[in-house]
Formats: sequence, structure tokens, C-alpha cells
Amino acid sequence: MKYSKPADGSTSHTADETSPLWSGFTKMSRDALFNLDQHGFQAHVFTHVGQWGTHVDPPSHFHGGLRPLDQLEVREQLLPLVVINIHEKVAVNHDYTVSMDDVIDWEKRNGSIPRGAFVALRTDWSTRWPDHASMLNRDAAGISHTPGWSREVIDYLFDERAVTACGHETLDTDPGSATSRSDFSLEGLVLSKDRYQIELLANLSEVPEVGALVVAAFPKIGGASGFPVRVFAIAPV
Repeated sequence: MKYSKPADGSTSHTADETSPLWSGFTKMSRDALFNLDQHGFQAHVFTHVGQWGTHVDPPSHFHGGLRPLDQLEVREQLLPLVVINIHEKVAVNHDYTVSMDDVIDWEKRNGSIPRGAFVALRTDWSTRWPDHASMLNRDAAGISHTPGWSREVIDYLFDERAVTACGHETLDTDPGSATSRSDFSLEGLVLSKDRYQIELLANLSEVPEVGALVVAAFPKIGGASGFPVRVFAIAPV
């Protein structure tokens, strides 16, 4: 099969000091260590949490004894891409969580989700970036109304279909109704399977629901519990 060249920045956001992130984290900062005028070259010191911008969460993010970032294998960074599209349901109900019916419908159209796939949940929530308030979508009581995964789908994908990783456009794996109660159990479930996830994906509307490859280009930093990642899809021609 022939593949086209990836679009620039295909499924990652550009991140900077203003980028949305979990409320418990501090925003990124950068300081110029050297500059062009004085030194003839420039270099910056960046201070940011690992979970900044489009980022990867390895199993160690939630579970001691499971793999940190540097122990994820290269073969886990180039995968067949599956996109489960629920954006129309999310447009009607911001609290919608993906169901087994959504997965079954996908498999009726495309066949079984391939073993080792990266499964991305398309909600079109990334169109709200970089508006932090819009990403959180809180009501007057402070409850976030954001879509998310479901336990039954996570178990099916990882246990029955043996996928390698999953990703989503929102800040969290769990829907806002859960995270507003500090319930991050679905994220813990994904990572407990010794698999990784990517948060804050972008532009999933521009890639096919089946047939593309996804590249997750994250560095090999010893013991890291997360790090920004450049993700792009390569679609067949």
C-alpha cells in the first residue's frame, strides 16, 4: 500500500505558555539562556509538566512498577490507526461517552479492529483549543461537561482486540462528569493494562477512520511519567 506525505502537525496542537492543561498543573515557562544578539545562537530553558500540550501518558503515570516512557518500545510508536467517530453525538450531548454500539458499528463497516492498533476517539473537541474555558466546558456549579471513554469499550479494545494504545481530543480520558469529582478511574484502567494513551489530539476529522498509520514521536527520557509528543497520521493514497 502507498501512503501520502503527512500534513504538517497533523494530529498535534501547537503548545505554548497559554495552552490549556489540567488545573493542578502550572503553565509552561521559558527562559532564554543564550540569545542571537549576544551569543550568535539561541537556547532556551523550558519548564513544563510532562502532561503539557498533546502528550503521552505511559503506564507509570498512574501505576508504580509499570513502564515509564523510556521503556515503551519503538514498535509501539508506529501503529495502524483506528478512528471511532462520535462527534455528532457529542454535539448533541457534551457528556456523551463512547459505547459498545459505536464500536460494533465501526466493526460492521470496517471489520475487526486490528490487533496492535492505536484507537483514537474523535469528538471534534479539539476545535475548542486553545480556549481553556471552552475545553473544560463548566456549568454554573463548576461541573465540566466533556465527552469521554467508557469502561466497557476500554476493556473490549485492550482485552478483546489487543490494541496497543488509545487517544482522545479532550484533557482527560474520563468524561467531565467524573473528573469534576476527581474520578480518573478510566485513565487508571487504561494505564493499568501496561499500555499508553495520548491526550489532546487534534484534527482527527482530517484522517480516515481506517487505513492510516499513526506515528507517536516522543523522546526516550529515563523514568518519565509523561511528555509532550508530536503525533501525525499517514493516510493511504
